[in-house]
Amino acid sequence: MVPKIRRGSRTHGLLVYLYGPGKRDEHIDPHLVGSWDGFAPDPGRDTSPDPDPKITLARLAAALDLRVKQAGTTAPAEHVWHCSVRTDPGDRTLTDAEWNTVAQRLVHAVNLAPEGDPDGCRWVAVRHADDHIHILATVVRGDLRRPRMNYDFKKAQAECRRIEKEMGLRRLKPGDGTGAKTPTSAERFKTERTGRPEAPRETLREAVRQALAGTASEEEFFTRLHEAGLRVKIRNAPSGDAIGYNVALPGDRNRHGEPIWYPGSKLAPDLSLPKIRQRLADGTTDQMPSSAATSNRPDWSPPVRERRSATGIAERAAIVLDSDDDEAAAQLVGIGELLDAVAQTSPAATRAELGAAARAFERATRSHVRAERADIRAIRSAARGIIQAGSALGRGEDGGTTAMLVSTLVLVALAAARWHSARGHAQQAHASRQTAEHLRAAYRQAAATPMQALRDQGRALPEAERRTHQATIRAALPEAALRADSSSTKTDALAATLAQAEQTGHDPKALLQQAIDMRELDTAEDVNDVLVWRLRHLAQLPAHPGEATRRPQAGTIQSKPSANRTIPQTAPTAAPRPAASDPRNCPPRR
Repeated sequence: MVPKIRRGSRTHGLLVYLYGPGKRDEHIDPHLVGSWDGFAPDPGRDTSPDPDPKITLARLAAALDLRVKQAGTTAPAEHVWHCSVRTDPGDRTLTDAEWNTVAQRLVHAVNLAPEGDPDGCRWVAVRHADDHIHILATVVRGDLRRPRMNYDFKKAQAECRRIEKEMGLRRLKPGDGTGAKTPTSAERFKTERTGRPEAPRETLREAVRQALAGTASEEEFFTRLHEAGLRVKIRNAPSGDAIGYNVALPGDRNRHGEPIWYPGSKLAPDLSLPKIRQRLADGTTDQMPSSAATSNRPDWSPPVRERRSATGIAERAAIVLDSDDDEAAAQLVGIGELLDAVAQTSPAATRAELGAAARAFERATRSHVRAERADIRAIRSAARGIIQAGSALGRGEDGGTTAMLVSTLVLVALAAARWHSARGHAQQAHASRQTAEHLRAAYRQAAATPMQALRDQGRALPEAERRTHQATIRAALPEAALRADSSSTKTDALAATLAQAEQTGHDPKALLQQAIDMRELDTAEDVNDVLVWRLRHLAQLPAHPGEATRRPQAGTIQSKPSANRTIPQTAPTAAPRPAASDPRNCPPRR
């Protein structure tokens, strides 16, 4: 049950709309289901001998405005309180009596008309559809004072959660006021008329978020907005300093032919210019050390190197999230940028699911928890490196390194869900779990070819060598971790990886134990797959099993059976160059 509250100044005008046909003839049988005294005139069901809906509507408006006129100049300019309340599409249809109960409880909860108070404000509840009502109230009490209605939206939300439980309706997750602003009704109708896939506000939010991923400076952020094809208008103080910005989609204009501008703060709370400056200050991506784990493999393409480096950094973020520290709030912001970067640069086969994961996780990055010592330089540098490395398709990327990174990001998303759940952040926890599902779908697409090749290699091992590695796997993993379906066939890819690690000079038993000790495996959909990618990352094995393995060069660090290791960080590379003008399909900046 979703309440939506607005303020206005035209009682009669709102009643005309509520009792009218609607903008698209969607209003059916408009009538009252409740009022302040139970005897208000009903323009929709007037039972008088000679009914005239217009006269009855005027009488109702006059009755509602009576105290407003009596208060005179002391009445508020916006004296109309308007709340629409809608049930979920899957809910049962409520009766008029039940909707009356809902209306009475809401006007009581927000202190408009407390139960038993004869001086409560006047109100009516109009129903013109099965799934919602509109509550109209005039905010002047019988003693001509204004009601105290602080935090009316939060109070209405809380009462709706209680009503859902008591009436057996779908129980929505309580919010905390950090969610992004949803499109208005006018924006949704315009989107339908123009045939857009989504409202401009949502397109702009995603484009701005992608432009911010891995950005090192405010100037670079604005450059990326222009490169993405957006119209950008910077607001300056009298001193000339930028104090805000507005963005608009090309071609999105109002009735006067003017661009429709959206301030960053109206797209999402964390996209205002002050919040962006704070993020840039907390996570400056310049001057980061190069990745030791990837610098000694010059044969790997830039997208492969950056994805492998980001895998280690994401592992560290998951460990921080599992520590239950409030400082993990900063890691969530960085993970959001990393998801945006991967989605922009991945092949088409996985881009849709990765984009959906990034959009879902956007909600998980915001809460009222603040990290006092935010340091997200490593993870923002990983996002920057992935974007600057460019598209992975056709550059040594066959899905293997994407699968390696996405496999880790699944566990990061689940760790974020646990972190939010522990703090009662229901919406953010739900968004994190949705992210994990999208990432799992993307992983299955990216990993299908390389994992099949690894399983083929495992089955092709000499029988004695295969039995040796299978014994190592059984000894290291508890029976519960192997799971019922983890037969020897399921562990062929893991056996092949251990064999390749041994060929490059690693101790298979020690390396496998190090991979197991890195962090928990209970949330893994397939333990074998997770360990395969951990092993290939630790041993610097090619993500594509068809590539030749080789012994590590001088200076390569051999594996040790310890979970306490240093995760490498990614270095920024070149400056960005212009991208395509379509903000929904722009390629990554390099």
